Amino acid sequence: MQRRTSRWLSVGALAAAGTLVLTGCGSGFSETPEPGAGGGELTSSDDGLTVLIGSSGDAETKSVKDAVAAWSDSSGIDAEVKAAADKDQELSQGFSSGKPADVFYLSTEALPGYASNGSLLAYGDMLENKDDFYPALVSSFTYEGDFYCAPKDFSSLALQINTDMWAEAGLTDDDIPTTWQELETVSKALTTPEHVGLAIGAEYQRIGAFMAQAGGNLMNEESTEATANSPENVEALTFVKKMLNDGTLSYVKDLGAGWGGEALGKGLTAMTIEGNWITGAMTNDFPDIKYIVAELPEGPAGKGTMQFSNCWGIATDSPNQQAALELVQELTTAESQLAFSEAFGPLPSLQSAAEDWKAAHEPLVPFLNGAEYAQGVPTIQGTLDIMTDLNSQLEGLKTGDPQEILDTAQENIEALLK
Repeated sequence: MQRRTSRWLSVGALAAAGTLVLTGCGSGFSETPEPGAGGGELTSSDDGLTVLIGSSGDAETKSVKDAVAAWSDSSGIDAEVKAAADKDQELSQGFSSGKPADVFYLSTEALPGYASNGSLLAYGDMLENKDDFYPALVSSFTYEGDFYCAPKDFSSLALQINTDMWAEAGLTDDDIPTTWQELETVSKALTTPEHVGLAIGAEYQRIGAFMAQAGGNLMNEESTEATANSPENVEALTFVKKMLNDGTLSYVKDLGAGWGGEALGKGLTAMTIEGNWITGAMTNDFPDIKYIVAELPEGPAGKGTMQFSNCWGIATDSPNQQAALELVQELTTAESQLAFSEAFGPLPSLQSAAEDWKAAHEPLVPFLNGAEYAQGVPTIQGTLDIMTDLNSQLEGLKTGDPQEILDTAQENIEALLK
């Protein structure tokens, strides 16, 4: 499932088409503020901009190219978009050569490494709309106190339910689970010799939602202290382990599926937990499966889910940071984000765009509702290594010790913080 998680950090997969209506540069930067890191004024030149993206497909590539071209025509500044075959590799090569792209997609996991070595411009506080982004997204792109880059969009986790299996089990809308206990109850009712009640990926990127619902997280909000082995997280893993042993919850790989959408589409499970990227996959690969989307059930501490996002990074070495900032400002307006959503499916990262998005995507509202209480992955150097090790431990949760698993994660995070 890791492949699909990485692929969809910034995009969903709604099959729709959209055309951006841009308002031109009009950024209103009458004075040049100082960057949050590195000091000095923004660079400005006649140089054009290069924009590097990791695209989910033709719809995303066209949408971003159209948006950038419209801004370029209005501003008079040349800008070229390149859809990378391997975005992370090409981004790294650009920095290594001393000629990085001016603007680029950047994941939460990659942010700390580039921020710590001075490769990134910390421009977040310069944005006119900085207070409009969801706070959890701002936190995901804040490193050592500096808000580095504008969240371009995001995805969140929700519960998907096969409605035919639901009806066959004698369940109604009133039975849609809103608590852990109710989730256990319906999962048991939905489990048959042919399919399990609930199937999820064997990874923190899914199980972390239960940790959030219990009031836990791997680190504190500022990513300065490890909290992996907290009682709340132990309670969450203990709950998941119980369902695994009861046979009402399975890992998708144990069902012979690659991820939750495949398990749902092939009828191997009645419910799964995935992000809004599942909608396009179900439409394209399993069009006959009827399903609904619901918010994840509350845990002992209330609602909780996971979020995944990319931001628009700007290179410190860009000779035209001012133009790069103006481009990003345009690409993150509510108008632009709603157009991106129509074109290739991501959730808008601006709170002011929420109502318009909900009105246009009523069946998918639970995904956006999750923005109010979502958690992101820790923003520290070595995050990917932490996730890899933790996920290998979680694969054995059914017979493993939740406390020991989390103690190991705690030690790994504390080692990175020293």
